[in-house]
Amino acid sequence: MIPKNNPFIVTGKIEPEYFCDRVNESARLVKSIINGNNTVIISPRRMGKTGLIRFCYDKPEIGTHYYTFFIDILHTSSLREFTYLLGHEIYKTLLPRSKKMAAHFIQALKSISGKFGFDATSGTPTFSVKLGEIEQPEYTLEEIFQYLSQADKPCIVAIDEFQQIAKYPEKNIEALLRQHIQKISNGNFIFAGSERHIMQEMFTSSARPFYHSADILDLRAIPPEIYIPFIVQNFEKYNRHIAPEVVRRVYDLFKGHTYYIQKTFNEAFADTDDGGTCTSETVNSAIDNMIESNGTIFREILSNIPEKQKELLYAIAKEEEVEGINSAAFIKRHSLSSSSSVQSATKKLLAKDIITEINGLYSVTDKLFGMWIKRLYS
Repeated sequence: MIPKNNPFIVTGKIEPEYFCDRVNESARLVKSIINGNNTVIISPRRMGKTGLIRFCYDKPEIGTHYYTFFIDILHTSSLREFTYLLGHEIYKTLLPRSKKMAAHFIQALKSISGKFGFDATSGTPTFSVKLGEIEQPEYTLEEIFQYLSQADKPCIVAIDEFQQIAKYPEKNIEALLRQHIQKISNGNFIFAGSERHIMQEMFTSSARPFYHSADILDLRAIPPEIYIPFIVQNFEKYNRHIAPEVVRRVYDLFKGHTYYIQKTFNEAFADTDDGGTCTSETVNSAIDNMIESNGTIFREILSNIPEKQKELLYAIAKEEEVEGINSAAFIKRHSLSSSSSVQSATKKLLAKDIITEINGLYSVTDKLFGMWIKRLYS
């Protein structure tokens, strides 16, 4: 393996030596899989759901005995797109592992089998299906699930940002997927999502098709007593130094949010010379660069938020975490109009995943976005 120039990985595959903790969570997920259970993973976006799933996929007790698939459906808006993504991922994953199973997959998808192309060099089929060529996605989806149920190895399908299916225009998508999943005897599913209120409603409400259909894993921040030494040790491993209190300040600033902590130290590490020390100034510069580079994106987000929702968003960002969001004291402190207005704005910001609520505490979902707002409007 080629050694990394930077131990703080923010994109792509994370090798085990650069993967921090998640010992209990990975053990739970692996146990759930090998015992034939489905799992729900709920956490804020970029808290490490994807990394955890792929980390478990690479474990020998999983990778050598299962076909593993992963799709992120955040950007999808219909059953057609969902079906296309799932079909593409299955074919792309199977082809290098088993050309026989890839060929069977093409044969199984009778509704679009004629749409596959061929690579002129290798002579192997290619998934050249266009989105519009999936004319009846419900039938194609049924064929995909029938194929999975007959695969020569058990299958694991991870669907990231699963709450997105609740926003599709087609009716009864949850019931349709639940029906297909129930029929598969050699497959397990991982449903990961970042919009807590939707995911909890989907899997804990008796009125919804996925009620009590999976184990729930609530992915929280890695504890500071584990994360801080991990960061310090990785600096030391590369002949650089950083004081634990400097790391602690970043951990607290981002409330343990994995991606932004990794991103901060990725940049701060790059700015620290061999044999040198990463100081508070180095870290501050890294954070300033992150905020500045995301400014255009953050302004675009704000431009699409109505004024009353913005007022509440600014108030939450200023306080970082808010308990009693409808209280008279909070409303007066930030000159908000009324309790009913705050309640309405809260629901809409939650639905857009602009803010999140955990155990009665409201905060801006994207911690860097919250910091940007606080700097701009405080």
